Amino acid sequence: MATSSIFSNIKINDPKDAEAFIHALEASEKDPKIEPTAPAIPTVTDLNAIRNLMSKRMKSNEE
Repeated sequence: MATSSIFSNIKINDPKDAEAFIHALEASEKDPKIEPTAPAIPTVTDLNAIRNLMSKRMKSNEE
C-alpha cells in the first residue's frame, strides 16, 4: 500500500459529502481490519528444549 496517499489534501465542498466522509472515518476507527503480516513465532517453554537450543548456540560460538 502506498503511503503517499495518506498525505494528500482533500477538498470537500458539499456538506453531505463531508458528513459521509466523517462517518466512514468513524466506522473504520471502530472496526479496523487488522491482519498479522507474519505468522506468530511459537514460544518454547519446555526446559529440555531450551537447554538443547542453548547448547547448540554455545557450540556454534566456540567454533
